[in-house]
Amino acid sequence: MKTLLKTTSQALLMVSVLAVSTWVQAAVSPMTVAGATTVNAAEAKKLWESGAVFIDSRKQSDWEVGHIPEAVHLDRKNPAVYNPEAIAEAVAKDEPVVSYCNGARCLRSSQTAADLVKMGYQKVYYFRDGFPAWSDAGYPIE
Repeated sequence: MKTLLKTTSQALLMVSVLAVSTWVQAAVSPMTVAGATTVNAAEAKKLWESGAVFIDSRKQSDWEVGHIPEAVHLDRKNPAVYNPEAIAEAVAKDEPVVSYCNGARCLRSSQTAADLVKMGYQKVYYFRDGFPAWSDAGYPIE
């Protein structure tokens, strides 16, 4: 009986570990977004210096802690502020636009970049490493 309980416990533990592992892997943003150019912090800074529009898709509390200067805050999970009209007001379809959030564990920037591509934006940049990489590089923040 002890052997059966031990085997059952081990099996349940393995299933739990696999479930958590799968969930953690699912929370990792993709390396690329079809139709967008993935950029690192140095490339993002060059785009920022050249006047590209930055869309910060993070939640309000993250935005308040710090963000890239002049970025447009469009919390992707708030339909009152994240919608085609708000995006069109923030950036013209022929302007370069950079989507960012909280790095590789944040899916918002990849989803926003994909939305921009689907909406017909021509110069979409996906800043996968996002605000943490920008801040770690010592670039300006507000």
